[in-house]
Amino acid sequence: MSENLPAEPPATVTDRPGGAARAAARRGTPGRRVLRRLSRNPLGAGSAAVLLLLVAAVLLAPWLAPQDPSAASLGNAFAGPGGAHPLGTDSAGRDILSRILYGGRNTLGGAVIALGIALALGVPAGLYAGYRGGRFDSAANWAVDLVMALPAMVVLLASRAILGPNVWALMVVLGVLAAPSFHRLVRGVVAGVRKELYIDAARVSGLSDARIVSRHVLIVVRGPVIIQVALVAGVAIGLQAGLEFLGVGSGSSATWGAMLNEAFQNIQRAPLLMLWPGLALGLTNGALVLFASALRDGLEDHSGQPSARPRPVRRTPPAPPAPPAPAPADERSPDGRAELLSVRGLTVAYTQPDGTDKQVVHGVDLDVRAGEIVGLVGESGSGKTQTAFAVLGILPDGGRIAGGSVLVGGAELVGLPERERRALRGRTVAYVPQEPMSNLDPAFTVGSQLTEPMRHLLGLSRGDAARRALELLRLVEIPDPERTLRLYPHQISGGMAQRVLIAGAMSCDPGLLIADEPTTALDVRVQADILDLLRRLRRDRGLGILLVTHDLGVVADLCDRVAVMNGGRIVETGTAEQVLHSPVDAYTRTLLDAVLDDAPARDRRQPRKARSTAV
Repeated sequence: MSENLPAEPPATVTDRPGGAARAAARRGTPGRRVLRRLSRNPLGAGSAAVLLLLVAAVLLAPWLAPQDPSAASLGNAFAGPGGAHPLGTDSAGRDILSRILYGGRNTLGGAVIALGIALALGVPAGLYAGYRGGRFDSAANWAVDLVMALPAMVVLLASRAILGPNVWALMVVLGVLAAPSFHRLVRGVVAGVRKELYIDAARVSGLSDARIVSRHVLIVVRGPVIIQVALVAGVAIGLQAGLEFLGVGSGSSATWGAMLNEAFQNIQRAPLLMLWPGLALGLTNGALVLFASALRDGLEDHSGQPSARPRPVRRTPPAPPAPPAPAPADERSPDGRAELLSVRGLTVAYTQPDGTDKQVVHGVDLDVRAGEIVGLVGESGSGKTQTAFAVLGILPDGGRIAGGSVLVGGAELVGLPERERRALRGRTVAYVPQEPMSNLDPAFTVGSQLTEPMRHLLGLSRGDAARRALELLRLVEIPDPERTLRLYPHQISGGMAQRVLIAGAMSCDPGLLIADEPTTALDVRVQADILDLLRRLRRDRGLGILLVTHDLGVVADLCDRVAVMNGGRIVETGTAEQVLHSPVDAYTRTLLDAVLDDAPARDRRQPRKARSTAV
C-alpha cells in the first residue's frame, strides 16, 4: 500500500510551530468575517447604519435634544421647522425633535424589555423541550398553546386596568405573551436537528449535552431566532405605539405612540406632525428586518472557498517513527472475558406505543481483544447496528438495554450514569459511522470539528489541537491536510469525509473502534484504501476494531474473527476462515450462497434482428 500512496506534500508555513494558529488569525475571527460580509451587503450596511444612528441618538438624547421635551410654550404652538426648533413644535409648543429623541428611549426601551423576557422564557424552554422531549415537552406545549390562544391586545388592555398606566409593566406582559413564538420556533428546529447523525457523532466523541447544544444546535437555531427577534421587536414597538395611540399609556412621558395620538387629533391643522413619529417607527421596523436578514445571511454564508495554498518552505524531514510494540495476542480478565470489549447476554428492547416492550436484540455474546478485528455480519434488520449502539450508549429514543452485561475497557456500562459513560467515549471507545457526509456538521470546517473533541476531552490549546489535527489527517493519508482543515464538509469527497471521520475517531487515542459499514457508498478503489487504513491502524496502534458490515468480501479481506447475526441473535462465531469456508449454521450458508463472485457471467445481450421489409 505504501508504494502507491501519493507523495507527501511540501511543508507549508502552517507546519511551523504555531503556524496553523497564525494562519487562522490572518483569515480573521468569525466575528470579523461576519462584519466583512455585512459591509459588502448594501442592505445590511445601510440598515446597520440606520439602527446605529437611531440607538446613538436616543442614548445621547440629553446632549442632542435642543429643548426639554416637556417644556411647553403656547406662544410657539404649531410652529414650523426652523430656528431653535429644527422639526417644529406640537400643539403645546413642545419641541418635536426633543420629544422624538426622548420618546425613542421610552419606546425602544419598552421593546427591549418585552424582547428580553420573550427570549429568556422561550429560547431555553424550547432548547430543552426539543432536545430532551418527554414530559417537559408535553407540559411546555400545553402551556404554549394556552398562552397563544389569548388575544394579546385584550390581555394588555386588561393588564392596564389591573397594573395601571405603566408602559414598562405592560411590556413585561407582552414579553410573556411573545415567549411562545420563540419556544415553538426553537423547539421545532431542535427536534429536527437532534436526530441528525452528526449530533450522534458528537455524543460518541465524548461531548456533553450542554456542549453539543451550545456548539452544534445553537448554530442551527440562531438564524431563525435572529429573524424572529426582528419580527417580535417590531411587534413590540408597534403594540406599544398602538397602546399609546389609544391613550392607554400614562401620557406623562414622551413616546412615539403618544406623539402619533396628538398628531392625529390635530391632523387637519398640522398634518406634518404625523410625519416625524411615523417616520421613526417605519425606519426602525424596516431597519430591524433588513439588518436581521443580512446578519442571518452573513452568519450562514459558508460558500467562500478557502484561501490559496500557503507558500512552501523548507523543512527537515521528520525522524522515522519508532517501531510499534506488538499488540498482545490475547487480553482476558480472570473470569475469561476480553478486557477491551466483552458483551454477555445483551438484550435491547424498545417501548411500544401501547406500553409493551419489543426486543430487537436477544442474548448477544461478543468479545473484541486488542489488536483484533471482529466482523459483525448479517442482513439489514438483523440487529448489528442496534448492538453497536447499545455498546456506545446511543440507542434511539425508546430504546434501552433490557438485560445483559457490557464491559468496555474493564468498566461495566449497563447501569452506568451518563456522565461516567460519556467519559469513556472518545478516549476508550470511538465510532466511525456509515454515512460520512451526514455525520459532519455542515456549519463548521473540518479543522473545527477535529479540534473540538481534543480541546474538550484532552484540554489542548487551540494551537496544539490544530497541530494534532494536521498529524491526524496525515495519519489517514489525506494528501493536503493544511487545505483540508479549512474546507467545509460539502467541499470534500465522500472518501475524504470517511478519512476525516476516522481521524476524528482516533483523535483521543481510543483502544476500541466501532466501524459501522465504513465502506458503504464508496467506490471500489476508495473502499480498498479505507480497509488498508483500518488494517494499518490495527497493526501500528494495537487497535481493537468491531466492524459492522453485510459485505462478506470485506470480512474475508480484513477480519480475524466473525460473528453472524440473524433476527437479533448471534447464530455463529469463529475465525474468518472457519465461518467463510466451513459454515455450520444454515443462515450463514444462505449468506454465502448469496455472494455472486463465483457465479457465471450472463451472456452478452444480443441486439434484436431487424425485420425484413422486403416485399
